[in-house]
Amino acid sequence: MPAILAKKLGMTQRFLEDGRVERVTVLEAGPCPVTAIRTHERDGYEAVQLAFGACREKKLTKAELGHLKKADASAHRHLVEFRDEAGELQVGETVTVEAFEAGQTVKVAGTSKGKGFQGTIKRHNFRRGPKSHGSHNVRAPGSIGASAWPARVMKGIRGPGQMGNKRVTQKGLEIVEIVSKDNLMLVRGSVPGPKGGTVEVRTDA
Repeated sequence: MPAILAKKLGMTQRFLEDGRVERVTVLEAGPCPVTAIRTHERDGYEAVQLAFGACREKKLTKAELGHLKKADASAHRHLVEFRDEAGELQVGETVTVEAFEAGQTVKVAGTSKGKGFQGTIKRHNFRRGPKSHGSHNVRAPGSIGASAWPARVMKGIRGPGQMGNKRVTQKGLEIVEIVSKDNLMLVRGSVPGPKGGTVEVRTDA
């Protein structure tokens, strides 16, 4: 199960050889040095830790720098573990976009755009109330519980609140093109998060 960290650069379109137009998201994927290997014997699970986002050493703590130098890796901002990857990679190796190929199906996980505190119409697609005849229930959520029983608001009810800024995984995205020399991966469709956001790319298996 190949996996890599990437930065979302934005969306564009590509004209294919057969004349079709593909709407794609451009990801700058890797290179990601392997900074740690987790094993069943020592850690209780198998995983590989990848680093991404080269930065200056002054941006990291001494503990983070020490961990990276132990793996002979330069300063990187993000460290992420991927399960079921141990055994295929070793500390000191580097994962690049060449681990993937056009036509593969991948899933991309990231933090969605935060939209702040929103009402039920925007957040849950509720319908609005009537606007005429003196109605005061235009965008209000309406009744949220009975009085006699249960005499309280049940857990899990859909209401106003924080929207977005959550981890989202988009599955079933197809790789349209790989540009190895520029570390670019072009994926059909949209992926979570804003431009410049960091995402995790895995094969959809």
